[in-house]
Amino acid sequence: MVNQGEAGEKTMRRQSLARLRLPLVLFMFLAAVGCTEPPTATSTGWFGTWAAAPQTPEPHNVPPPPGVVGSTLRQVVRASVGGDRVRVRLSNEFGRGPLTVEGHIALSGGGSSILPATDRPLTFSGKTLVTIPAGAPMLSDPLEMHLEPLASVAITLFVSEAPADITSHPGSRCTSYLQEGRHVAARELPEAVKVEHWYLLSGIDVYTGTASGAITVLGDSITDGRGSTTDQNRRWTDSLAERLSEDSEVGVLNLGMGGNRVLQDGLGPNALARLDRDVLAQSGVRWLIVLEGINDIGTADLGTSVEISALVERLTGAYEQIIERARSHGIAVVGGTLLPFEGSFYFTPEREAVRRAVNEWIRTAGRFDEVVDFEQATRDPARPGHLLPDLDCGDHLHLNDLGYRTMAEAANRVIRSHLGSN
Repeated sequence: MVNQGEAGEKTMRRQSLARLRLPLVLFMFLAAVGCTEPPTATSTGWFGTWAAAPQTPEPHNVPPPPGVVGSTLRQVVRASVGGDRVRVRLSNEFGRGPLTVEGHIALSGGGSSILPATDRPLTFSGKTLVTIPAGAPMLSDPLEMHLEPLASVAITLFVSEAPADITSHPGSRCTSYLQEGRHVAARELPEAVKVEHWYLLSGIDVYTGTASGAITVLGDSITDGRGSTTDQNRRWTDSLAERLSEDSEVGVLNLGMGGNRVLQDGLGPNALARLDRDVLAQSGVRWLIVLEGINDIGTADLGTSVEISALVERLTGAYEQIIERARSHGIAVVGGTLLPFEGSFYFTPEREAVRRAVNEWIRTAGRFDEVVDFEQATRDPARPGHLLPDLDCGDHLHLNDLGYRTMAEAANRVIRSHLGSN
């Protein structure tokens, strides 16, 4: 039973929350929704502003000629939260030999161009050349550089040595530029080969004393943005970052991976295996959104009710593992319901039964700190097992730009309606 003093205190708290800006409201809400250890402000001031999940590329996604060794690789990404210092995370985590590289960072000028006045060399323990051991990431030294929220950033690398099994993120939805020779400070790369993948780059952090933290998203190709327009930053996480940047300082980190599964390796390590590297190791992470499981369902061989129940139990048990592991790091966890997929190559009635049962657990089990009902936001009311036609990219599994914007609005509404902020 709640006494009158406690009730009065709660009323005053709610009235106060309504007047606060989003960053502080986010902090207070997540302490109240059930985290065993509420998120606390970081003492370092470093927050992730962009990230991509590293993996080994499939044969058709390896770097094209001239290859990365002896070449310059320029990659353009978009920050979410801004800051006054930056550091870059390079990755040789899937390489089985050393990677030797030097790099620059600059604001993008569009296409392969940079704004020369913003160009800065990256250093590692004070040196511009670094050799990254097999299986390791490497953070650059902090660098004085002001980034505005949603700034387009160009990372340019010259690779002098690389393993055959290069670390990559195939689903970039962005154009990268690969040109033979050393051109790390070049304004443009006019002879570059264009490729829609990221290589050797897995994150950018910013230093700011005002950001609330970073939201990480663990997902598959729907989070990775398959079906969205290349070079337009129209994944649902991009749209969410745009909305949050209107009145807050919150990083949004997309750790989606096309073809990824929760329980088994597929295209990249399974979600349980990659959680530590892709989520818990991010700088300043305070919140995790989990939207993954459709590939487990779509590749499952199901014939009996026993097999259906077993897959539901395994998936929901894996979600509980993710929740507990994240909470042990002070991270609040938000569950996303799985989108409709009837009409896609994955669909069978048995698989649909699993999806519906998993979504019911996400909504009602009370294990997640909050739920974003992506299914409700994207399904066709006349045919609930289908995506809305206007949101469907055409394969009945992934969304188009409007669909991803609709997902972002659903996430944004949940955050703001439950935090008492408009």
